[in-house]
Amino acid sequence: MTTAIDILLYEEFDELDAIGPFEVFQTAASAGADCSVSLVTHEHQERVTASHGLDVGVDGQLAAAGDADAPDILVVPGGGWSGEGEQGVRREYDSRNLPEEISAHHAAGTTIASVCTGAMLLERAGILGDGPAITHKSAIEDLEAAGVKVPDRRVVDTGQVITAGGVTSGLDLALHLVKREFGEAIADDVATVLEYEPSDEILVRRQR
Repeated sequence: MTTAIDILLYEEFDELDAIGPFEVFQTAASAGADCSVSLVTHEHQERVTASHGLDVGVDGQLAAAGDADAPDILVVPGGGWSGEGEQGVRREYDSRNLPEEISAHHAAGTTIASVCTGAMLLERAGILGDGPAITHKSAIEDLEAAGVKVPDRRVVDTGQVITAGGVTSGLDLALHLVKREFGEAIADDVATVLEYEPSDEILVRRQR
């Protein structure tokens, strides 16, 4: 069965948080991984403007949790947590709309992955518990203040929830997921094509 991977976009997400994993997963599909990758939004929206001004077209709207076309893996990028004003992650954190959707998908069994400050949306969704989890260094104190243990790692995998640190660590998260879901050989092929040396700073602590 094809593994459906959705990357959840919102206004002022960080470009590399989403596009890096997107390229990893698409390259994995070309290398033989049975997966599909889509850029989606919470509500109907044809285009999204990222934090550095990139105008991105989307593939569709995130399906409701539990629906037949809901994703197997949902990737949540970061962006905008530490800036001034209500933007990006900070706006979505305060509005609660995305966190509620993330929580519903988690409850339905979807694997949830975050890059950078996207972890703050997972925290708001109530799916991190006391951790461990990681985020961008600018949000580590906020994550710890919420009672989450934050280890010194690029990627933290607790089973149904996987978090990654700042920006470029999204590549490590995606390659880790490719290895976990589709095997080491495909992950190695993808890393070779991208000419990227994956980090070994990965904590795997599967929760029961």
